[in-house]
Amino acid sequence: MTSKLRYGFIGCGMMGQEHLRNLAMIKGAMVVAIFEPDAAMKKLAASFAPEAIFATNFDALLARTDIDAWVITSPNHCHAEQLAAIVAKNPKPVLLEKPACVDLAGVNALQAILDNASSNAYLPIWTAMEYRYMPPITKLIAEAHSAQYTGEAVMFSIREHRYPFLTKVGDWNRFSRNTGGTLVEKCCHFFDLMRHVMQADPIRVYASGGQNHNHLDEAYAGETPDILDNAYVVLDFANGRRALLDLCMFAEGSRYQEELCVVGAKGKLDCKVPGPGRFWPAELGDAPVAQLTVSQRHKTGADGWTNNPTITAVPLKTLDIPVDKALLAAGDHNGSTFYQHQKFFEMAKAYTAGDKNAKPEVSLADGLKAVLIGLAAEQSAKTGVAISLEEGAYAL
Repeated sequence: MTSKLRYGFIGCGMMGQEHLRNLAMIKGAMVVAIFEPDAAMKKLAASFAPEAIFATNFDALLARTDIDAWVITSPNHCHAEQLAAIVAKNPKPVLLEKPACVDLAGVNALQAILDNASSNAYLPIWTAMEYRYMPPITKLIAEAHSAQYTGEAVMFSIREHRYPFLTKVGDWNRFSRNTGGTLVEKCCHFFDLMRHVMQADPIRVYASGGQNHNHLDEAYAGETPDILDNAYVVLDFANGRRALLDLCMFAEGSRYQEELCVVGAKGKLDCKVPGPGRFWPAELGDAPVAQLTVSQRHKTGADGWTNNPTITAVPLKTLDIPVDKALLAAGDHNGSTFYQHQKFFEMAKAYTAGDKNAKPEVSLADGLKAVLIGLAAEQSAKTGVAISLEEGAYAL
């Protein structure tokens, strides 16, 4: 067996190329084969993985015997079918870009793979949820789970104010049938974070959203794009806990792209994350650095609003959390793609060496739950009705 972990790539557009750039920085990782049907994307991918062979079609890639791990970075609507083919024909560890699928039929098909796992050989499938691995958010998660400063998380809000969807090959990302809708395509990351931080599944979702500005002047074969460009989404958890997403995709002037806030009975955590450095206006100087602020409740004056003796005052502290410049240059996700690949690499190496208990940190089941929440949120935004996540079509 080779000392390197040999990767096969399916799709190398914008996100696939980010994966290639980051994987090139991991010692022992080697991309040996790629399937990419678009000529322009194929040329760019070749510059990042010069040793890779380009397969003429997907079936030819699947037939190769020199693959130790797969990375699926194709358009969203291809993910479910391609993953199913890998499981059936060449089962090796998979890093599957989000979302895992784009509709309920895809969820059911991939759930069937999980349901059959008990009778088949175990295969680790890792859903790529890059936001978990952004250094400032990783720190936020650790602090929230420790509950040292906050107590149990009661409220968790995520604000993402950013630029519109970028142009992709064939503009596939302009239509919900290909993406799952904005609340699946873009926001499954955030619903995964909400489950992860709250350490529970939500029980209900309500969303209000619309397409107010973006892509309305575009037309493709007579069709106007149908993807939301702004929304509020509320997830209810058991015991009166809740999470909120505030999404706006015509707010590229924001200093920070994401602002996350976890609040408990003892205090709160505030995390600010800048967007991709390549979009930061040079005339404004250096791009901002990610920050995490920790604060606790305390009495204010003789008639302080709390007399709870277990709550004590601590100084407000703000931590700058810089990310290595080489990692920032390698992608648009604050270094997270590299850190995620490090962990996937170690898991896949262990599995290839015979450790059949090597587990992904973000499972396919996690990925499917994030899709279900996104699909339910899309349905809620269309109907104005809260959607149950405990029963019915969207039950987690």
